[in-house]
This record gives sequence, C-alpha cells and structure tokens, in this order.
Amino acid sequence: MSREIPRPPELQRDVDFWIRVYSQITTLQGFLHDERNLAIVYSTVDLPPTERPGSPVRRQLIDNERTRWADALREAAVATEQGAAPSGADALRALELWGADATPDTLRAAAEAVRFQLGQADRFRAGIVRSGQWESHIARTFDSLGLPPGLAALPHVESSFTPTAYSKVGASGLWQFMPGTGRRFMRVDDIVDERLDPFRSTEAAAKLLLYNYRTLGSWPLAITAYNHGTGGMRRAREQLGTDDFAVIARRYQSRSFGFASRNFYPSFLAALTIDQNPQRYFPDVQRAPELVFHEVPMPGYAEVATLERALGIPRETLRELNPALRPAVWSGEKFVPRGYRLRLPSGESLSAAQLIEQVGADRLFVAQVAPRTHAVRRGETLTRIAKRYGFSVAELAKLNDLPTDAKLRRGQQLRLADERPATLASALTLDSAAGAAP
Repeated sequence: MSREIPRPPELQRDVDFWIRVYSQITTLQGFLHDERNLAIVYSTVDLPPTERPGSPVRRQLIDNERTRWADALREAAVATEQGAAPSGADALRALELWGADATPDTLRAAAEAVRFQLGQADRFRAGIVRSGQWESHIARTFDSLGLPPGLAALPHVESSFTPTAYSKVGASGLWQFMPGTGRRFMRVDDIVDERLDPFRSTEAAAKLLLYNYRTLGSWPLAITAYNHGTGGMRRAREQLGTDDFAVIARRYQSRSFGFASRNFYPSFLAALTIDQNPQRYFPDVQRAPELVFHEVPMPGYAEVATLERALGIPRETLRELNPALRPAVWSGEKFVPRGYRLRLPSGESLSAAQLIEQVGADRLFVAQVAPRTHAVRRGETLTRIAKRYGFSVAELAKLNDLPTDAKLRRGQQLRLADERPATLASALTLDSAAGAAP
C-alpha cells in the first residue's frame, strides 16, 4: 500500500483555488467563479456581517452578483461573435479571464455556470488550532494501519476539526460520518454516538479509508469515495475505464457526482498543503496542546449523577471528556453503559476494580434501564392504571404530560417509570449463594 498522496499536475489549478478559499477569504466573503474552470474567479463578494448565513439579504446579494457576471459573459459572447470589443468593463474582464478559450460558445456556457463559493479562512485557522488536541492520536492510529500520514488533514475539509459539527444531510462529528456508515465501525444509537468522539471516530475513519483504498486501489479514488461512496467511485472507474482521477474529475457524468464530489480531492490537497506549512498561510498560528485523559472501561451500568458524586468530578468536565454520551444519559433517563470507556481527567487513574470500590457495587447495575409502557385497554382510566402499577394519578399524569382527568383512548401507549435492573452487589450475592449451594 502506497503511503504517498499523489498530486496530479492536471488538478493544480483546482488545488490553487481551494488554497485561496481556505486561506485568503473569510466566511464574510465569497468568490464568484466558473463551476468547471476554477482558475476563473470573476470577483470577491463582501457579505454583510450583520446578516446570518443564508439570510434573504445575503442570498439576494449573491444572486445579484451572479446575474451581473452572467450578463457580462453573454455580452462578451455577442461581442466576440461580431468581432468587436464589448463596451462593459465586466465583459472586458470576462474576456481577459478566459483568454484564448473565450469563444462565443464557451462564454455562453460560462454564463450558465457562475457559482458562489463562501470563504473559509477563519474556520480553517481555527481548525488548525483545534487539531492539536487530537493530532498525536490521529498520527498513531493511521500509522498502526500503514496509512499515509497526510490523511490527517481530511477533517479540515469535513468539519474544520469541529467535533460537534452536524451537516444538513445528517453527517456528524470530526470525520462527518453518516449514521449508516458510522454503524459499520462504531456504536451509533440514542445512548452512545461515537461519531461525536474524536478518538473513536478517528479509528473508524482510518478503517473506512483503508477499506476504500483496498477496494479502489488508489488514494485519489479512495479519498473521493469518502465523500462520494465506494460504489460510486467504482462505477466512475468502470464507466471511463481508468483509475486516473484527473480524467474522472473532468469527464465523469453522474447526477450524484456534482461539484462537491468532483472537488473533494483537490480541496483535500489544498488542506494538506496548508496543514503542512500553516505558518506560511496563517503567521503565528499555534496548535492547541494535546488532550490528555485517562480511560477506564465501565464494569457495570451507572447513572451520571452517581459517577459525578463518587468520583468528585463535575458533570461538565465529564461531558467535555465524553462527547459520545447522548442527552438521555446526561438527563438521567439512561445509564452510562457497561463496557463504555469512560474518560476521566488525566490525574484520575482508576482500574475497573477501583471504580467498583469507589462508586459502590450497589450503585452499579447489570443492565440498562428498561423503559416500560402500558397499552390502554377499553374502559381503562388513569386512576385504574395508576392503582395497578402502584403510582399516584398525579405521578402517572406528569410522566405522560397529561392532565389528571385526561380521557384515554384504546391502544394509547402510556409511559411508566423505568424498571431498574439488579445491581452488581445483588448479582454478586446471588452468584456467591449459588456457588455455596450443595
């Protein structure tokens, strides 16, 4: 397996474009550019800082600029067709940018391909700072699988090294895993979502990248598959009969292989270029210190409040160190699960046995909290159901966000108090008793 990341010279103009996006313009600016020829940048747009991203004011400003350049390109096309010079300054600028390629057909096509790209320099700089917390773990993880160390720059493209990042399509975390892909390598459910853990998700990303490479045979295809999917890149390779990503990027036609997929590898190469020499692009930038902690596997299930009290560690500290634990755990509805590698501050070095001793076997459980419900039968009332399960009507009503005189319908599901499992202490007592029996 190659540990070198290829840099095809045919992609350099695209890489240069993304270097500019990542280092020269901020999220309060953007480029108006040609969608295919990224060497063509018509202008830089300054966005109003008081307007939120995606606001109508921002959208209108961008639309106006896009229309301005589309009109200029059409004017240039007409002038070129007539063998005359256009009168407008923007049309003259468009002709200058396109140079020898400025045929009427090219200019008309370009008028339909004016695109806006938001700047990322402020996000990228912040990502360089954040990356220091995890760079050692990423390096060790990739090295253990023989992966190119340069792959560590990929989160710059995916999330700007923001571990809490969510995308509008459902991708999450530092490495932006979709739920389905994440479940191939991690635990992803309503109790633990390891996509949000930079350490566990790094290990998953390494396995996915290795799988992509073994399937596709080259790093440009494997890295692009991180965005476009392994099957999608296999189809592109088979359709064009080539492993050359530069050819695929220029010639492959697919509804799903749009601007983002086509530019994923060039934008990664741009991120890698900056990450390898950050001082050149962001003078005086410094990476954050490595995050140091201690991990202990949970010997049983436990409430966060119990761990907080027994260990003397503030909940907020536990939450910062254990981002994979979901809201149901922090609210107390669910236990921290057995086997979960609980992360503690670096000074708290405990074994599983020491954790049992410190927390108490009577406060650790053998199973997760089991939710209980009751399906309402014909004629049943809150009073009758509450009496059956030993609740007061007020308790049952509150648990289900109902008034105490609510009328119930047949089949309605009522939530009951969660059923607590046996504790480790009781399980150990039963085991001892069973062992002592003749």
